[in-house]
Amino acid sequence: MTDTVHQQIDNLVHEQDIVLFMKGTPQFPQCGFSQRVAAMLEQQEVSYAAVNVLLDPAIREGIKSYTDWPTIPQLYVKAEFVGGCDIITEMHESGELTELLAPFKK
Repeated sequence: MTDTVHQQIDNLVHEQDIVLFMKGTPQFPQCGFSQRVAAMLEQQEVSYAAVNVLLDPAIREGIKSYTDWPTIPQLYVKAEFVGGCDIITEMHESGELTELLAPFKK
């Protein structure tokens, strides 16, 4: 992946406190895993930026090499990679996600 794509991703994760790279949009998710993470974020009542990786193949592939994480969705909080669907689900169930996102409540 080119440095330009990684720089573009880096800019995206630094522009907002919470960024979700997903397939589709929160209103129209294009995969069940993306839908699940978006729903958990909605339950947390936080504002977040959603990046639809289906609109840009370079971002779709670049996000995987940016974090060395092979799957989408990917959640970032304060520019730090938090995890994918399984990790976010575990954090949601344990209460860790609520703790992490408490400072960002609407």
